[in-house]
Amino acid sequence: MAQRETIEIHGQPVTYHRAGKGPPLVLIHGITSSSRTWKKVMPRLAEKYDVIAPDLLGHGKSAKPHGDYSLGAYASGVRDLLVALDVPKATIVGHSLGGGIALQYAYQFPDRVGRMVLVDTGGIDKEVNLVLRAATLPGAEVVLPVLFAAPLHEAGLKIRGLLNAFGLRASADVQGVSEGFSSLTKADARRAFLHTVRSVIDPAGQKVSAKDRLYLAADIPSLIVWGERDHIIPSSHGQLAHELMPNSRLEIFLGAGHFPFNDDPDRFIKVLNEFIETTEEADLDEAEIRRLLNENDNRTKALNK
Repeated sequence: MAQRETIEIHGQPVTYHRAGKGPPLVLIHGITSSSRTWKKVMPRLAEKYDVIAPDLLGHGKSAKPHGDYSLGAYASGVRDLLVALDVPKATIVGHSLGGGIALQYAYQFPDRVGRMVLVDTGGIDKEVNLVLRAATLPGAEVVLPVLFAAPLHEAGLKIRGLLNAFGLRASADVQGVSEGFSSLTKADARRAFLHTVRSVIDPAGQKVSAKDRLYLAADIPSLIVWGERDHIIPSSHGQLAHELMPNSRLEIFLGAGHFPFNDDPDRFIKVLNEFIETTEEADLDEAEIRRLLNENDNRTKALNK
């Protein structure tokens, strides 16, 4: 059974769930979610792995301070947690916003990544569901309390109706997103949400993209998982990431939405296990990163001649 633990990092309490023994496996949730988003798969993954699922700052039971909610800050927070837990390297699994954090983590700390798994990840291309784009508009600070400053159950019913209006009808999607947005009943959670969403999205769509540096993942075993019917971040982003990430694997879950690990947990666990069992951990150092940077620079110069 996963144990909920809390550790203080930089003076802020950070909560995480941990279970199992074996190679470290880190699960990073998406925006407004928490470690509980992995509850269907975490117990079974813990049969083979040392599974660590944090509540990111601003989410779940972790602190919600005034501060930096950028991808870089989140990646550094994951690094700090793993350093505190004496985990030098791990397979990093990121969902949605958590996928963008995983990409940033691999970019900032390549020597600490054994493998990378991106699940319906943000940070690839511009498109994103209107409900998230709307949260970046001026005046969202006024609208959110009206929607969410209510008992948890009532807020959940409101957001389910709103999500249905925006085209999210798959059960796992509505349940997952409504659970997340229902956490915004408290003012500090709403503030953290707005800081986070505005750091990666604007009214036109996603404003942060890793496309120009995905080639750096060439020597990191990478698995991309996407729900075919994702109405939050379209599956075409998964196809694009696969094309830009040399040697990556792509798994499209037919009929699944934005939460494929909840739509089809059996397949998700099978695919993840097979990926880990058939790949060797990355062993990147500064010299290897320099080689990749130089090769890409030379390639770019040749194309521009």
